[in-house]
Amino acid sequence: MRPRTLATLAAAAATVLLAGACSAGSGSSGSGSSEINWWTWDPNQASAYQTCATAFEKANPGVTVKISQYDVSDYFTKLTADMVAGDAPDAFQDSVQFFKGFADQNQLLALDPYIASSKYDLSQFSVGVNAWKYTDGKQYGLPLDWAATAIYYDAGLLQKAGYTEQDIDSLTWNPTNGGTFGKMIAHLTVDKNGVRGDQPGFNKNDVATYGIGVLNSDDFIGQTTWGDLTPTTGWSWGNKANWPTQVNYDDPRFVQSMDWIKSLAADGYMPPFGEYTSANGQNAVADTELLGSSKVAMTMGGSWEASTFSKLTGITTGIAPTPIGPDGKRAVMSNSNGNTIWAGTKNPQLTWKWVSYMGSAQCQTMAAEKNGSFFPSIPSAMDAMSASLAKQGINLNVFTQYEKQGSLYGAPAYANGSALQSVEQPLLDQFFDGSAGNSVFTTMQSKSGPVIAGQN
Repeated sequence: MRPRTLATLAAAAATVLLAGACSAGSGSSGSGSSEINWWTWDPNQASAYQTCATAFEKANPGVTVKISQYDVSDYFTKLTADMVAGDAPDAFQDSVQFFKGFADQNQLLALDPYIASSKYDLSQFSVGVNAWKYTDGKQYGLPLDWAATAIYYDAGLLQKAGYTEQDIDSLTWNPTNGGTFGKMIAHLTVDKNGVRGDQPGFNKNDVATYGIGVLNSDDFIGQTTWGDLTPTTGWSWGNKANWPTQVNYDDPRFVQSMDWIKSLAADGYMPPFGEYTSANGQNAVADTELLGSSKVAMTMGGSWEASTFSKLTGITTGIAPTPIGPDGKRAVMSNSNGNTIWAGTKNPQLTWKWVSYMGSAQCQTMAAEKNGSFFPSIPSAMDAMSASLAKQGINLNVFTQYEKQGSLYGAPAYANGSALQSVEQPLLDQFFDGSAGNSVFTTMQSKSGPVIAGQN
């Protein structure tokens, strides 16, 4: 769910894969073995899917599912080293940033024949299926979870400003004047003399509470910021939805959108670039801390933060959907990790049986109700988790509505993500810090193609 964290590991993992070829080992189920090994980096999912493992073992006497969890900082390095040694797990949780490297090295099992023979229904997933379809047209993974963005806000500040919950739930946006979203941001901004951003005498250089949190410092795909705004203009990140050969950074619709975001800081409605963050997010002040301390009235954040936001003390936190864009719709980026099978498994049929069971409503519902820290990829399981967390005072209706209304779109799968980030992010930062003008977007686009092609 956090591409920056995983991107830094991609180059090292690819190097390990190139160091040797696959050989028979002991980590995968041996011929005739009834043990299945499954890995994850997420301790919450390890615990949740153990519930499924127990049920699977009961339904399949003699079969054992061994779940192993490793810290994300070590996970892919260990995984790729074990692939080289022929000792990798039968199946594992995978990130789209590593998908291409594994597929290129023939380390993943194509699932198409197993899907066909078992009549497995891919349409049950709300998002993420196409992210695990490679350039050869084959399906190499099943969506395991998903994440999305919402607006988290201080309900007390919203009420004080004269807005209702219905107002924030039905915001509109456009890159020309910001729509009702832009108006709300201005009105929620208050300087240290109590003057609002849309009132005479507002001092943009002495702000007590910004209307919106940081939109001008994020990863280069805008996962929790502009990535839910720009697509509603008709703009798309790449020249293809998945595996693009270039990124459309100099499209006038994207440039206009970035100009609008930059204007929020210039007008004093959003923190200036670098005030609460530093390059690449290092030492950044958390969105939750900014909202909890009333430094911002609302902020855009990830679904994985919902529990943390909801438990802030001193304020009542509301969750609202992202704005409706000029196309009359919402477009919410959804990242999805996948469940993949190692090509070296000695028991592909049994491993598929386990992986497809993990991708069932029954298993995902059990896992979601066991641990509500991640969103299951099947809508009915998501409904069950939402109902369970509602009893704890955590309202996830916004996210379940995204699924039901078809607002979600998959985060793009692309090649050489770590290299692309290292080239593009500093250029985007230069635009937001004022050291570069709009011409930087032409530079960003011209650099994207060679980097994606592995020429830089």
